[in-house]
Amino acid sequence: MTDFSATKRLFTLPDGVTYLDGNSLGPLPVAARDRVVSCLRDEWGELLITGWNKAGWMAQPRALGDRIGRLIGAAPGTTVVGDTLSIKVYQALASALTLRPGRRVILSDSGNFPTDLYMAEGLVRSLDQGHRIETPAPEDVGDRITSIGDDLAVLMLTEVDYRTGRRHDMAALIKAAHKVGALVIWDLAHSAGAFPVDVAGADADFAVGCTYKYLNGGPGAPAFIHVAPRLADRVQPALSGWLGHDAPFAFDPDYRPGPGIERMRVGTPPVLQMAALEAALDIWDQVDMDALRAQSVALCERFIEGVEASCPDLTLASPREAAMRGSQVSFRFEHGYAAMQALIARSVIGDFRAPDIIRFGFTPLYIDNGDVDRAVATLSDIMATRQWDRPEYHTRAAVT
Repeated sequence: MTDFSATKRLFTLPDGVTYLDGNSLGPLPVAARDRVVSCLRDEWGELLITGWNKAGWMAQPRALGDRIGRLIGAAPGTTVVGDTLSIKVYQALASALTLRPGRRVILSDSGNFPTDLYMAEGLVRSLDQGHRIETPAPEDVGDRITSIGDDLAVLMLTEVDYRTGRRHDMAALIKAAHKVGALVIWDLAHSAGAFPVDVAGADADFAVGCTYKYLNGGPGAPAFIHVAPRLADRVQPALSGWLGHDAPFAFDPDYRPGPGIERMRVGTPPVLQMAALEAALDIWDQVDMDALRAQSVALCERFIEGVEASCPDLTLASPREAAMRGSQVSFRFEHGYAAMQALIARSVIGDFRAPDIIRFGFTPLYIDNGDVDRAVATLSDIMATRQWDRPEYHTRAAVT
């Protein structure tokens, strides 16, 4: 059983701050500071370019990918780290469409994170082969898979809705999509590190995700991509970067894809960001994911109960049933942006998502019952006294 009182001490959390935004940016692991300094001083500073071999920089994307793989139920050798989530979405979708020639529908949902849809739109325009993207309501995706049938090329979904926390039934939707011959891509940005995921057990074709949210890799931390072993040697990456080549340092003029997941590498690994991520994953190596999920559910339930009892102007936007939620809770309020700014001013940090969502992430590695109770009490006071209605809280910042 994971001791979450011990894991809390492994993070840098400012005094007096209740941090409920780890679903957007995880806090700094204490060990990451020394690990990044060591990478700067002892590796880059002393080894210079020889660090690629002597410090193992070039091997890090696979090594870190395997450590993330444990958290998402992926077999060793099927996950690699690097680039950004948008790039990994593009890679996965382009590869999947190539494997399903003649099919024209990309099915997503209206709750998908916009950048995934933007990348799909850009790919469709550049291919110019008559593909179309459909985005029904999340609850209608299963029926739409059946009605599209053999014209469905790819089902591309984010498992947990970034706004409401609603969670798709991964295994059921994969089964339905495979029944009509389609491939499936899962965005695990709000899943990896939030609860146990089993991409292998559910027979997912592709999975992608970021490492700066629940995994605590830091702002701009690299993304990851997983490809099912049965597909890994068949995919033809549209972004055929030099590190995805079978022999990068042969400098052949023509691209030849590397073996398996190696071909999904694109650009030079971000060495300093990987050092921070490595320190974060040292913590995750100690975590029992079932225990994490149980504690996450308990924290979310405590928060919902407290807010609903004391804040009648707020409406629960997240599913009430825990099994249908990720590790976040969202409420609707007409003046949600201002309410969140008032909370942040009092050192309870969540975030806002348009048009009216105030969003809170519950990460047991560093959130406990005391944090939940303080957040509820502060929010209750802000709502009861209308502190949110101060003019300064209505001025929108660039990042919400």
